[in-house]
Amino acid sequence: MNTQVPMTPGGGPLHYRPDIDGLRAVAVISVLGFHLRTGLFYGGFVGVDVFFVISGYLIGSIILKDLASGKFSLTKFYERRVRRIFPALIAFLLGTTVLAYFFFLPTELVAYAKSLLAALFSMSNVYFWTQSGYFSAPAETKPLLHTWSLGIEEQFYVFLPVFLYLGHRYFPRRLRLSVVFIALTSFALSTAGAFRSPVAGYFLLHSRAWELMLGVLIAMDAFPRITGAVARNLASAAGLALIAFSVVRFSAATPFPGVAALAPCMGAALVIIAGNAGSSVIQRALSLKPVVFVGLISYSLYLWHWPIIVFQGLESMASTGVSIRVAKLISITLSFVLATLSWKFVEMPFRKSRNHLPGRALFKLATASAAVVATVGLAVILSGGLQGRYPARANRLAAYLDYDSAGYFRDGSCFLSGKYTFGDFNAATCLRQDPHRKNFLLFGDSHAAQLWYGLSRTLADVNVMQATAAGCRPTLEQVMFASENCTGLTNYIYNDYLSSHHVDRVLIADRWQMRDLMPLSHALDWMKARSIPVVVFGPMVQYDAALPRLLAISIRGNNPSIPDEHRVDEGELESALARLAQEKGVQYVSLTHSLCGPKSCQEFAGDVPLQFDYGHLTKEGSVLVAQKVSETNDLR
Repeated sequence: MNTQVPMTPGGGPLHYRPDIDGLRAVAVISVLGFHLRTGLFYGGFVGVDVFFVISGYLIGSIILKDLASGKFSLTKFYERRVRRIFPALIAFLLGTTVLAYFFFLPTELVAYAKSLLAALFSMSNVYFWTQSGYFSAPAETKPLLHTWSLGIEEQFYVFLPVFLYLGHRYFPRRLRLSVVFIALTSFALSTAGAFRSPVAGYFLLHSRAWELMLGVLIAMDAFPRITGAVARNLASAAGLALIAFSVVRFSAATPFPGVAALAPCMGAALVIIAGNAGSSVIQRALSLKPVVFVGLISYSLYLWHWPIIVFQGLESMASTGVSIRVAKLISITLSFVLATLSWKFVEMPFRKSRNHLPGRALFKLATASAAVVATVGLAVILSGGLQGRYPARANRLAAYLDYDSAGYFRDGSCFLSGKYTFGDFNAATCLRQDPHRKNFLLFGDSHAAQLWYGLSRTLADVNVMQATAAGCRPTLEQVMFASENCTGLTNYIYNDYLSSHHVDRVLIADRWQMRDLMPLSHALDWMKARSIPVVVFGPMVQYDAALPRLLAISIRGNNPSIPDEHRVDEGELESALARLAQEKGVQYVSLTHSLCGPKSCQEFAGDVPLQFDYGHLTKEGSVLVAQKVSETNDLR
């Protein structure tokens, strides 16, 4: 994703292939479309996988050519990497740090500084893997999140040149077979990880290495040469179609990378392999000057687009009071402007500076630059995020962005977040019945789990049991690719527990969407047929940013209306759920009506924010909501 395009495979003379720059343009535009949530780019994240194949091919070609000519030098290899990657990366990190200083709250700035250090030392993928819990801050608050892919590449390029050098020297006849073995092993791990440990599979090198190795295999001439104009045109068209199919048809629900990643990766491979053999219509299209230009700036464009999107979304950095469509257009324009300036005045001068800035001086400059960035990051962390920038009360409220809800959600026993399996569900505790009280079953996702603490303390004459899992609808049917936790839990509740245990009421809550109405209708019919009383909780009050952030910003700007301006309108969904409950003859509890007046909603539970993120309740908030609900609804 950050390498120039001057090469052909097999150790022959290197030459520039503009169509590969065009392919990089396809990749980066796919990523931009995905991040901007534009139109059909639901699977645009596969652009990163296209980049991986291209990168493996280009770097593999350089190393193999140097090995074949006896000119390979590990020092020279890393000098080239530093020239091409480090200057733009340092400029990007410094620029993003300035934006973070002005726009981030102290707790957010500390988290940013940690990600800054991770990005600087090519460990972003590992860092963000460790920060990817169910209640961790959303991606839209992490301006360096996209640097995970740079971490993958740089970790791979610590291993690849040494491996190819040793293989070329000691087992040249088995080198290609060794690359195939590593690629297949990585692919197997990737396939298993897409279902068993999807977050690790997405972020870590072991499940991504095969994509880069696929590019290396192309550089080794491991695939049949595509001869003939017709075959080249068909292969390149099929390759581009596979990428387009992935961009349009994949989504965040697709298990990835694994088998699904074959489509974009093989698509990129077909385009590259066909271009090695000669010209085609697709190759000529990808070689058009405007397309090539986007490919040339793609590294800087990839770096800059995401923080612009993040800060525009959080603080309307580039525009205020405009429509979402106009804001997206402004973000795209600003991304291209910054990328072009970075490419022209940062990337290119350093790539052309070999005579004026030799290797030793380059490494010294890179070390000094890294030291400056690292010092800034450490200073921010040690200072607690430079808290003097905000009033004390704003800092206190902002601290709830790091709120730990695991205890009162009963995570790992009665609530299954992504780091647990269905085997961790403790039915003996979570579904234990009390013969002396009424027994209610609270069933759903995290929006149900957040109610348990408050309900269990407010309804003194009720034993509130809990069966909840992250992102899990409490319905008979589940969305495609539902987690094993969800399918295991719902199957157990419907097919086992409710069929063999008397429950006085089932309390159903979820982060509802309009698509859930039909499955919910079927679930209510199922319970009605078995004479199981049901209470449906409507949507929780939600915001387009974390409530503690909105409250802190409102204090900083002395504008108490900010949270209301960012509240998500769930009116249509609320009405649809209420109608469905009435049609099915079940009780409906409107959390919105319990918490909101004509103009504003409850934002505090005492002096504590009601919610610690966009919509999940704090412990105090859970109690307050339960009290308000019990005042207006006969839950007993």
